[in-house]
Amino acid sequence: MSVSLESIEGGIAILKIDRPQVRNALDWDAMYTFRDCIESAHSMSDLRAFIVSGSNETFIAGGDLKALHRFTSEEDGVRLSREMTLTLEMLEALPCPTIAAINGPARGGGAEICLACDLRIISTNADIGFVQIKLGLVPGWGAGQRLLHLVGYSLALEWLSTGRILSAEEALAFGLVNTLTPPGQALSTAIDLAQQVASNPAPAVRAIKRILRAGVYLPPSTAASYEGAEFPPLWAAEEHIQAVQRFLDNKTQ
Repeated sequence: MSVSLESIEGGIAILKIDRPQVRNALDWDAMYTFRDCIESAHSMSDLRAFIVSGSNETFIAGGDLKALHRFTSEEDGVRLSREMTLTLEMLEALPCPTIAAINGPARGGGAEICLACDLRIISTNADIGFVQIKLGLVPGWGAGQRLLHLVGYSLALEWLSTGRILSAEEALAFGLVNTLTPPGQALSTAIDLAQQVASNPAPAVRAIKRILRAGVYLPPSTAASYEGAEFPPLWAAEEHIQAVQRFLDNKTQ
């Protein structure tokens, strides 16, 4: 399949785009399968981390222009925007941390998919380009607001209005990505990170994601109340009580 979902040990799932003939660009069928994979991930009760990656040395080149250019009406634009906007909102809404393993160029819609993930690992031979302006477009899948939240108004305006392509080193310097890896190691590094996340208590990790996302989109006082509400049930949970007991037992040995 051109878009597949694989579960690996430890509650980690990997969504992979494999359309090398078009640099992993998405046509309608690939978009629908992408959405189906995200829906399947939502039904995984033991999911602790979720990775998005591309095949070979490309992440995702965005929309498959050759396949999509036959659909040029405004109604087609609505369909294209709505389909992937809803899909990326579902990706964001996964309760566990999500990781983009950027193993090669991420352009246009591919850059948008990167930003919908919580964490980003990029290889040194990769780059991120918000190149929609070169086709007379704005981001159609929600990246404008996500980029604004990540880097602020001025940089978001500059990058979106110029179509500037950011090298892996620039993406790291500007805080767009978390980690830089050698070529060919983005996915393995993402799996290592996912395993670190998955090794910690899932209820606490999910609570951390909830409180931080509240801080992104809600007023500070409201977000603070969300954070305060998450702490007491975790404090009283058996997992916390046992962890503290193990700590105390180790201290007495």
